[in-house]
Amino acid sequence: MSETQTIDHTELATRFRFALFPLVRQLRHHNVDLSPSQASALATISRRGPLTVGELPKAEHVSSPMITKIAKGLEEEGLVTRTVDAADKRVTQLAITRSGERRLERSRSRKNAWLAKQLQSLSSAELEAINAVIPVLERITARGAGG
Repeated sequence: MSETQTIDHTELATRFRFALFPLVRQLRHHNVDLSPSQASALATISRRGPLTVGELPKAEHVSSPMITKIAKGLEEEGLVTRTVDAADKRVTQLAITRSGERRLERSRSRKNAWLAKQLQSLSSAELEAINAVIPVLERITARGAGG
């Protein structure tokens, strides 16, 4: 696209989303015995450290009842622990267990292996284009949901 052409940001956003959706869907199929919601919540707990049951729905952009259900399932599988705050008994912390970290790592490894296999069929120019767009994607996602 030349600098004299006007970029239709809405059209670009639409094409971009439609290009990403199938990839994200396919990656989700490579979770190791976790639903997409469980995998996402577990990754958030792992990345941010122990979170309260009140903080997690905000981080995951889902309702509190949904997080309660997800957390219960993760706890039942031994992937997270719940600890009641000593100072405020109404507050419950969720922390990832070693088993949770191992499951998350297996899931990440499967996704990475699948994606690496898909990348093998691309040309050098296509690989360079993907590599060049990664910092842009990181900037977009670093802004957060409201930005």
